[in-house]
Amino acid sequence: MICYEHPLNERIRTLLRLEDLFDKVSFFSARDDTFEHHSALVTLFEILDVTSRADMKSDILQELERQKHALEVLRRSPAVAEGVLNQVMDNIQAASQSMLNMPGKIGEHMRDNEWLMSIKQRVGIPGGACEFDLPSYHYWLHQDPEARRADLNEWLTPLLPLQNGFSIVLHLLRNSGKTSCYTARKGMFQQMGSGRVAHMLCLKVDEGLPCVPEISANKYALNIRFVISGAKQKTKIFEEDVAFELTFCNL
Repeated sequence: MICYEHPLNERIRTLLRLEDLFDKVSFFSARDDTFEHHSALVTLFEILDVTSRADMKSDILQELERQKHALEVLRRSPAVAEGVLNQVMDNIQAASQSMLNMPGKIGEHMRDNEWLMSIKQRVGIPGGACEFDLPSYHYWLHQDPEARRADLNEWLTPLLPLQNGFSIVLHLLRNSGKTSCYTARKGMFQQMGSGRVAHMLCLKVDEGLPCVPEISANKYALNIRFVISGAKQKTKIFEEDVAFELTFCNL
């Protein structure tokens, strides 16, 4: 099965983008190749751009606090495993404290680095990071991989409390819903809403099927159409029945 996550508000959309970017930084920085370390740094710049659009630290702290209060209510239920609940509560507390200890704005340590900002400005231009544009960056890329990795980790480490915070929020979100099975007749599925509001949809479909879902949703209606997947194909409905699993996730 392949899972497609569809955020239904801008806040969750931003958290999913950050999750994707942090995963890429972790992947590329662990390698030794020059191009991979370049990709890691460019991705760090993307994280700066995403976090600069809103007060991410405050938003995540507020959400963690809200989840903490919601979980406290669950203590009254005999069906809840107290050990698991305590572990989640401890994780929330640790993540919140780490974020509170973050000095200044997110990524300020990078924005104060003139050398990094000169590179960031150039990589926004197609082909702008060539050696004749940034000779000092070209020199850095020729350093020992361990030295480059140490620099990347130095720039990444102050951002890790943010990653810990939104990872908890997304974990709670993904485990919040109940999964149901449906069938899209001739590639089309529609469900009228009952007024419930979800923050994200998780749709799972057999990865062997040559189609992908296109989702349109609000609190009144959910529309899904499966279209044929292929780089050379024009958008065309997959005109066969498609069985899929759907989860409405809500914080």
